Amino acid sequence: MSNTEARPAEMRCGSTAERPRPDAAVEVLTPRDVPLGGPRAMTVRRTLPQRTRSMIGAWCFADHYGPDDVARSGGMDVAPHPHTGLQTVSWLFSGEIEHRDSLGSHALVRPGELNLMTGGHGIAHSEVSTPRTTVLHGVQLWVALPREHQHTARDFQHYAPEPVRLDGALLRVFLGSLAGADSPVHTFTPLLGAEITLEPGAVLSLTVDPCFEHGVLVDQGGVRASGTLLRPADLGYLPNGGDTVTLANESDGPARVVLLGGPPFGEEIVMWWNFVARSHEEIAQAREDWRTGARFGEVKGYGGAPLPAPELPTVPLKPRGRAR
Repeated sequence: MSNTEARPAEMRCGSTAERPRPDAAVEVLTPRDVPLGGPRAMTVRRTLPQRTRSMIGAWCFADHYGPDDVARSGGMDVAPHPHTGLQTVSWLFSGEIEHRDSLGSHALVRPGELNLMTGGHGIAHSEVSTPRTTVLHGVQLWVALPREHQHTARDFQHYAPEPVRLDGALLRVFLGSLAGADSPVHTFTPLLGAEITLEPGAVLSLTVDPCFEHGVLVDQGGVRASGTLLRPADLGYLPNGGDTVTLANESDGPARVVLLGGPPFGEEIVMWWNFVARSHEEIAQAREDWRTGARFGEVKGYGGAPLPAPELPTVPLKPRGRAR
């Protein structure tokens, strides 16, 4: 998914790792609404990046959307657009999205199936909800690549994890390892990504890597994460240092969350539009390469014009650290 803001902010994110704070309270991050563009555009809820916290591990971007009635909104239609220095993670709860990229990949994003695209030095892709889709509902996540892999080759991976049942919960581990399930999908930093559905009244205690910081993104229901109540669309941040994450469903029906994790990202990055880089100059070069048709390749089969890049700010915007 593209960041379609007309004036996207430039953000310097990341820093040296924070010291473990196992006794710290869960930090609740609330989203802001971002329209994807167009007269009937669907709106997404963005919880990363934001002013108080820009990253959780290498996770640097989190959009949460739906359930969206495609008949009213028109669904998703994101024209070809570029990415650098990151991996995109597409995960659906309902609906179907057609993915095309300049590597030549043509794939469908379906509920419970992971599509992970590596931008690296540069890739372009389009995303369109299919005619079969009536309700579109899911998350779009980005992972920053570390400096040594910032310009890695473009790539695309697909994985359908087997569900795991545990203590009144159903888990689908799409990245990393959790509750005895392991994802084979390659990432460039240690990561955790899992969808967890909790039955009414369920309390789930998960053993996690104490080197990881974690984020609990609530999709539906009220969930108490390690003692703090999170409501739909909230993202709860848990610092590294603890070896357990406890999730309790406090709603009358099923609750669903996406659990993210990774060690604190020990580098600074600059994010602007759909690019992750290390400097303003690298961002400017990526924008120019997209404008001139270099570097990113062609997305075949979309049937429309690619997205134009927004104008760069006339002066660099004030940088943001990974947490304030």
